Amino acid sequence: MTSNKDNSFSNASVSQDFNLQKILSSYTKKWKWFVLSLALALGVAFLYIRYEAPQYEAVARVKIVSDEEGTSANAIFKDLSLFSDAESARIEDEVAVVKSRKMIRDVIEELDLNVQYFIQGRIHETELYDDTPFNINFIESDSIVNSSYLNFYVEVLSDIEFYFRINEDDTPEKRAFGENIETRIGGIVITPKNDDVSKTVGKNIRVQVSPVSSLIGYYKFQIQLEPIEKNSRIIRVSLQDPVKSKAIDFVNTLIDVYNKNTIEEKNIKSKNTADFIDARIKLIEAELAAVDDVAESYQTGNKLTDIGAEANLYLDYSSQSEQELNAIQNELNTINFMKGQLGESGDPFEPLPTNLGLADPSVAGTAAKYNELLTVRQARLKSSSEKNPVIVNLDQELNTLRNSLKQSLDNSAKTVKLRMNSVQNQLSKINSKLYAVPGQTRELRDITREQGTKEALYLYLLEKREEATISLTATSPNAVVVESAYAYSKPVSPDKDIIYIASIFIGLLLPFSIIYVRDLLDNKIHNKEDLAAAISNITILGEIPRLKGRDIKNSYVQRNDRSLLSESFRIIRTNFDYVKRARGAKAYDNVVFVTSTINGEGKSFFCANFALTLANTDKKVLLIGADIRNPNKGIIKSKLNKGSKPSKIGLTEYLNDDSIDLKDTIETYDLGDNKIDILLAGKIPPNPAELLMNDRMKPLFDQVSAQYDFVIVDTAPTMLVTDTLLISQYAGHTIYLTRGGYTEKSILSFTKELHENNKLNGMMLVVNDVDQENFGYGAKYGYYGAPEKKGFLKKIFS
Repeated sequence: MTSNKDNSFSNASVSQDFNLQKILSSYTKKWKWFVLSLALALGVAFLYIRYEAPQYEAVARVKIVSDEEGTSANAIFKDLSLFSDAESARIEDEVAVVKSRKMIRDVIEELDLNVQYFIQGRIHETELYDDTPFNINFIESDSIVNSSYLNFYVEVLSDIEFYFRINEDDTPEKRAFGENIETRIGGIVITPKNDDVSKTVGKNIRVQVSPVSSLIGYYKFQIQLEPIEKNSRIIRVSLQDPVKSKAIDFVNTLIDVYNKNTIEEKNIKSKNTADFIDARIKLIEAELAAVDDVAESYQTGNKLTDIGAEANLYLDYSSQSEQELNAIQNELNTINFMKGQLGESGDPFEPLPTNLGLADPSVAGTAAKYNELLTVRQARLKSSSEKNPVIVNLDQELNTLRNSLKQSLDNSAKTVKLRMNSVQNQLSKINSKLYAVPGQTRELRDITREQGTKEALYLYLLEKREEATISLTATSPNAVVVESAYAYSKPVSPDKDIIYIASIFIGLLLPFSIIYVRDLLDNKIHNKEDLAAAISNITILGEIPRLKGRDIKNSYVQRNDRSLLSESFRIIRTNFDYVKRARGAKAYDNVVFVTSTINGEGKSFFCANFALTLANTDKKVLLIGADIRNPNKGIIKSKLNKGSKPSKIGLTEYLNDDSIDLKDTIETYDLGDNKIDILLAGKIPPNPAELLMNDRMKPLFDQVSAQYDFVIVDTAPTMLVTDTLLISQYAGHTIYLTRGGYTEKSILSFTKELHENNKLNGMMLVVNDVDQENFGYGAKYGYYGAPEKKGFLKKIFS
């Protein structure tokens, strides 16, 4: 039953909204963690930079040339439809070729990179590349050496001798240069590179022979190829290695090996192309000869020279023959007409037509003579009759001529018919030949077309064979070197700036992440603000700081004590007094129960110090140990009972034995200038709950309430046992303990339930064991009048 005034200390109005300052303060309070993590990260970064072998980058630029720009077998046929759509390999394909295992293997074997020389240092080894003091000659074949692993140590003694050992801890064997030394991969012969070996005398040099296959993966990962710009054919080739000169040699050799392989590949293609062309030429030659033979046979068989000219001639012959045939037909018609005139159906003494254009001149002459005699007869008839002998003679003459003319016309008709038949036969032959010309022309054109195609292909292949032959001696590489490999004197790795920035980032991120995850998973209260956020309708009297270091020895407040612990209890005492006056409890107003939810939240510690704080005001205070299930005598084991023995009679004995008087159970203890009376819990009874319900409990509280200014009762945890609730009616006020970093927020629902159901009178909350960095409100600014605590930097610069 608390009023609105009672809640004035509860901070019920604490905002649950986002509070950036609060969030940041949770990290700034742990600034020492950040400083330590940052120092460790920077230290690790310094050591890494100090002892990590520097990496140098060799860079070259090459231009990938397409087949159209260079000379290749495909370029020979680029004008053919079959190859017109075939373009040069894409840049990505060429990059894949350059980074292929075969290319890298060729570079490693050419530079002998599988044999490495290292000089021993204090921390790490340094590889010797340009200044190798001696040469290693292997007796076994390269295939065995390139697939084997060998490690040994050489220490040069002079230009004649050296120490040799397989393992670093082996006893060195003295050997001579040029001597055959047996190893597990066969014999090796070590020879000095030059006569002056003074620079390497006494130095321990490790020689490592590695399988080429194991180095391929390393260099395949290290080598980088990428266009300088999108869709550019200029490729940037780079490699990082601790040895600058080795990186440069590797990049240059890689480009040379790539060009050498592409030239060999193009030459193989050109040679294969030339061989293919030669075979095709021979085949085309045979096919062309066969077509020529067919053309010749066709023209000979059909007696053809020039079909066009012969066709024109046939047309002329046909036209002439038709004209001649028409003339003969006209002549035959004329003869038939004259024969009709001479026929019996006609008048025998009619004149005959002349000048009809008959070919036989005798017919015309006979007809003319016939007409003359007929004219004479007609003239004689005018002066005589038909029986006139002259007329009779003329008639006989005319009959003779008529018969003769008939005979001549018959002969002429036969002759004309023969001529007409001859002309008709000739015209048929000419027309047949003329009709055969289109078919002959088509067949000859097909033969000529095939002949022309074969001939053109033959000439084309002859030309391409010459080009292929020339390309064998003029093949250009795929990669044109724009810039040969070079390297800067400054190493690219380790990058000091990046490493230090990263170490600073990691050094700050690590504690930040730990704090963030810890806060994210944290389900406990830590200070008054957390408690007020979880329970908003119960008065919070204050916070008690966590004791550290030497403060643990002074774990109880003393008179005129100005420590943080004492000031915290004074604040609680003041707030309690204010709430106590505001509530105005009618019964047991000076009786204060101290309880908690679970064990370990510091009830006994609080009871002792709160009692001492009240005693500082010269009040008469009684401390009762009512937690008879777990009697805590720690409050009198050392400081509170100096030189005296604690009483063996406590609350348990008083309630169980009616003969024991209350005054026999209470003892006075002195701590400095503070005196308090204590009624201990006594022995653990077999029936604690029933014992607390004893009839002697009420008279006990009635008596002590009347005798003392304040009665502080240390009771059992409310969530674990029912003891406190059994005697809660004797409490005027209840101080409910929570503990920072210990009490879980979830169990505070039990506390709220107790308050809502009024099971404990006048509940007030206190947060115990609060880390000083989590102190809420003004506690972090220190206490007025207390000695100033200088910070670390102030101590240094003061």
